[in-house]
Amino acid sequence: MVGVLAAVLVVGFLVYALTHHSSGAGTPGVAVGQRLRYFSAPLATSDLNGDANLSPPCTRAHHDPRALNVCLLARRGPLVLGFFVPGSQACEREVSTMQALASEPLTWGAQYAAVAVNTGHAAAAKAVRRHGWTIPVAYDADGGVGGLYGVTACPLLELSYRGGTVAQRLIGEHWLSESALSAEVQTLLRHG
Repeated sequence: MVGVLAAVLVVGFLVYALTHHSSGAGTPGVAVGQRLRYFSAPLATSDLNGDANLSPPCTRAHHDPRALNVCLLARRGPLVLGFFVPGSQACEREVSTMQALASEPLTWGAQYAAVAVNTGHAAAAKAVRRHGWTIPVAYDADGGVGGLYGVTACPLLELSYRGGTVAQRLIGEHWLSESALSAEVQTLLRHG
């Protein structure tokens, strides 16, 4: 009986940690203070098809404008990078929250981008059209990008300073709130 109770408590704690804590400490992915894992992936609104490039060049001269290149985005300024699965209401709300912040004066200066993980071109493009998103949304057909970032749940956001050093990982539905996410992005802008 004690063993069963201990197992239930451990599972309950893990669920709570994955859905309520902001730092993502102890979760897989890119550790705070480390550089983002760079990739280039086809944009859902483009005619580019294929898998993500997990070792892209970080130069405009070799960049295909039909792809999202995280290295180039991180060079321009602080980055809010979201991962989602089309069809998941909470995950799609995360991208809509990012879209709203992209036009909020208090969070100007941050770059916003999202990646549809383990998703094909058609499903990602459909989600973009349905919500009217204008921030860059890429798709990760073979799950390579999701694997790089240890994406096992969403909503999930990686916040990085200019240059790509990770400031924090935000996991859970708390970050669907524009005011909660805006406060974190404003802090990111002040320090990065």
